[in-house]
Amino acid sequence: MKNLLRLTLILGLFFGGLATVGAQDYSSSVGLRLGAPASISYKMFLGGGSNAIEAFASYRRRSYLSSYNWTQIGIGAGYQIHKDIPSVDGLMWYFGAGASVFFWNYSDAVYFGDASTTSFGILGFLGLDYAFSDVPVNLSIDWVPTFFINGYTNGFGAGGGALSVRYILGR
Repeated sequence: MKNLLRLTLILGLFFGGLATVGAQDYSSSVGLRLGAPASISYKMFLGGGSNAIEAFASYRRRSYLSSYNWTQIGIGAGYQIHKDIPSVDGLMWYFGAGASVFFWNYSDAVYFGDASTTSFGILGFLGLDYAFSDVPVNLSIDWVPTFFINGYTNGFGAGGGALSVRYILGR
């Protein structure tokens, strides 16, 4: 696991140095991250450069056979560094890191009873970001590996990520 993390970091830094840095095609956007969990997302570039902050808030509820239910509410943010892909106007790739906190509430009438917990996560980001030139829409797809600390989920989670659709607020 440590070797995979090192390899990902080394490749990200290597390819980050090869790509050209350019200005993004928009300054801020708001929309949905369509992943698990689905989230409301706000992304803002800092100082007209290639660095951005993305903040998100999520709500997720599941019920199984009317005896086991859980609810998750989460908030998080990430710092992302964007690099142009020169062959396609409006397309960038990005990498970054962030943090999240998830509040869990679950009940199980059969086995475990009711409980609540809080999970903290250290996030990584690797993705593609595209801004349409003729309509104020931004699409991105990313992979968000997460190290969960305590709570409902512990350890490494490699299955995170989302397709995001956002309305561009300013160019």
